[in-house]
Amino acid sequence: MKYNIKIFDKNNLKQAIIGIFAGIICGLFGTGGGMILVPSFIYLLKIEPKKARATSLLCMLSMVIASSFFYYKNNYIKWDTGLLCAIGGIAGGYIGAKILKKVPDYILKIIFLIFILYYAYRMLFL
Repeated sequence: MKYNIKIFDKNNLKQAIIGIFAGIICGLFGTGGGMILVPSFIYLLKIEPKKARATSLLCMLSMVIASSFFYYKNNYIKWDTGLLCAIGGIAGGYIGAKILKKVPDYILKIIFLIFILYYAYRMLFL
């Protein structure tokens, strides 16, 4: 695997701006950066959807660590809930990654859209 990284490349500037915006969203809303990263990777950086999702997870890991430190310092973490959900999240993440290999991209887009619309409705009306 070869990496060709140029510091002052136009594409790198785009990537940095996407990262800053996703990091702000992550810090404000306790993640959600994937809702910024995945579409940005697909439509702005032209990364194939499955690679975009996988790459966003790597990015979100660093954002979550950074914002979690702030939340920890301000005593915002509910540890019992967080740890139990983390255990479930490990199992769910593994299962989801296995399923990802078998599901076509258009189905994933539909599922994602339904998920976003459902929570948008709940946030606005409930």
